[in-house]
Amino acid sequence: MIKPIIAGNWKMYKTPKEAEDFALKLKKLPVYGDRDILVCPPFTAISCVSRILADTGIYVGAQNVFPAKEGAFTGEVSPLMLKDAGAQFVICGHSERRQIFKETDDFVSEKVKAVIEYDMIPILCVGETLQENENGETFSVVRRQLEQGLKNVSSDMIKNIVIAYEPVWAIGTGKNATPQQANEVHTFIRSVIQKMYGDVASSIRILYGGSVKPDNIDSLMAEREINGVLVGGASLIFESFTRIVDFNKLM
Repeated sequence: MIKPIIAGNWKMYKTPKEAEDFALKLKKLPVYGDRDILVCPPFTAISCVSRILADTGIYVGAQNVFPAKEGAFTGEVSPLMLKDAGAQFVICGHSERRQIFKETDDFVSEKVKAVIEYDMIPILCVGETLQENENGETFSVVRRQLEQGLKNVSSDMIKNIVIAYEPVWAIGTGKNATPQQANEVHTFIRSVIQKMYGDVASSIRILYGGSVKPDNIDSLMAEREINGVLVGGASLIFESFTRIVDFNKLM
């Protein structure tokens, strides 16, 4: 049984004060022994959120990283800085980073390696655009992103990596893959990892991201190969995020 993760990606929302208020509410949640909860605030709020959520069992992550310890990289944030601020997970290769900021598979791979080197857990995001989906290229795109994104990851490292499948056409659009469609791609992702790393693939957590909401979380989490979700907009509202955290697996 794979322990699922419910991860909230706050994107470029919430000032430190707003993030602090949200974290104080999260602190009052009951302890869930059968699932992990993760929130990824903006860089400016990681420290305060991690302090508030210390010892609650709720993890704190970062939305991005630059793959160097330090240097003349104006405006960037290093894995060392994230670790010191309290980040335990780091999102790498989110579709918005790939699409808007033109991040390549090779650059994403460097980020994954850097995160691991600083004893944090990377969440490697993969997924196809609408045009790629309509052209029947979903599997080839996802395979390429996995193979390139994991090329610096050894067999010993892979067990600590999380994969997130986020079809680009479903990010912030209100559209989402059906649970069955998502499960099909997740099954393919696990098969690719199996070919690359062997039996450890059966324990890798694969999340779905793409317009996850309270009204579709239960059906998504009922699918065998969906081991959690990466939530965007719905993670910004306490009531909707906690409903997602409190999902019920439909039988």
